[in-house]
Amino acid sequence: MESEGNPSKRIPLFPLEVVLFPGAPLPLHIFEPRYKEMIGHCLERSEEFGLVLQKGGELAAVGCTAEILKVLQRYPDGRMDILTIGRARFEVEELVDEKAYYEARVKFLPDEAATVIPPHRVAALMALYQECYRAVHGRSAESPEERESLAYQIVSELPVELDTKQALLELRSESTRQEYLFSFFTHWLPQLKRIRQVKARAGGNGHG
Repeated sequence: MESEGNPSKRIPLFPLEVVLFPGAPLPLHIFEPRYKEMIGHCLERSEEFGLVLQKGGELAAVGCTAEILKVLQRYPDGRMDILTIGRARFEVEELVDEKAYYEARVKFLPDEAATVIPPHRVAALMALYQECYRAVHGRSAESPEERESLAYQIVSELPVELDTKQALLELRSESTRQEYLFSFFTHWLPQLKRIRQVKARAGGNGHG
């Protein structure tokens, strides 16, 4: 992608209450005039834009570029539905307020040198993930696709809070991300089980 090999760049910025991970698909409905202009600019030039978490009026320091894969639908008033996919992590160095939408000077954040993750640690993480998935969805998860980051894939399948997703996005190696998720799932699973038990009792009118 154009972001690879480019250590620093100025890109359009889309603040949103979403955390996008590299390799993750994200459909978007574009309706604000400034973002219709921004997406039009990106489509015309085949450029990516940066998606960064905006929560409570605050912008996160680290985001992910989004490539527009296709325009799913255009509406007469200029609104559009698009399908994007996350590409490269970046750190915002400076906001640029010269257009209807923000731009930012960003520094890209490639992963640090890969470290070998022992198979037993991956298996332990996947076992925890399956338990969390069953507690949330009531069934087993399908096997993850072959992508660069297992951590990004499995966290995307669960209703994890934005702060946790953002913390994961900011980590700089897959081994660190998997260790982070192992610890998170270990503490989260008992909470999920309690919630499920409460829902089960409520569904049985308190009897059982």
